[in-house]
Amino acid sequence: MQVKNTPAWLPNTPHWNSPNHNARPAGIVVDTVVIHNIQLPPNDHSPRWVRAFFTNHLPAHKHPYFEHIAKVRVSAHFYISPRGRVVQIVPLHRRAWHAGTSSLMTEQGLRENLNHSSIGIELSGSDDAPYTKSQYQALRRLLLKLHAALPLRYVVGHCDIAPLRKTDPGESFDWQRLERCLPPSVAAQLRFRL
Repeated sequence: MQVKNTPAWLPNTPHWNSPNHNARPAGIVVDTVVIHNIQLPPNDHSPRWVRAFFTNHLPAHKHPYFEHIAKVRVSAHFYISPRGRVVQIVPLHRRAWHAGTSSLMTEQGLRENLNHSSIGIELSGSDDAPYTKSQYQALRRLLLKLHAALPLRYVVGHCDIAPLRKTDPGESFDWQRLERCLPPSVAAQLRFRL
C-alpha cells in the first residue's frame, strides 16, 4: 500500500495545521512510527508553546529557551498531551519534519532519512519522568488507527534512528508496556526498537 491511498486526517481528531511539511517521495511506503517527547519550555506540560512552535509562532522573547528554537522549522504528525488528548498536526500523506538526519536498519537493509517513510508522534514529557496512563492508552488507540490505515512494520524512538543526537522518548518510556497493551495480532506484525 502506498501513501497515496492513505487518508489525510484521522476522523474526530483536532488539528493544529503546521505549515512545516512537504511531499513524500513518489512510491514511498509509510511503515514506521517514530516516538518523540517534547515540553516547551522544559518541565512545562502545557500544549500552548508546543502548538506555537509547530505552527511557527513561538515568541522568542517569552522565555530564554525559546530564543534558540523560535526560528527552527519542525513538525510531527501527532501530539499527545498528559491527559491523553491527541492532536493531528500534519496530514498523514505528507512528510512531517520530525526525524532529521536519521537511519534504521531493517530487514531490507539500511534506510536513511526516516521522514520519508514515517509518522512522527510527540508525547508531552521528558526522558526522565514517567508518561501517564492516559498517554499510553491514547498511543495505543492511535497506533491501532494508524495500523488500520497504513502498512506499519516498525515502532521506534527518536533515539533509535538518531542515537548520536537524540535521547527521546527516553528511559522513562515503557516499551514493553506499549507492546503488551496492543492486541497480540497487531503486536506480532510490528517490530519494536530494532
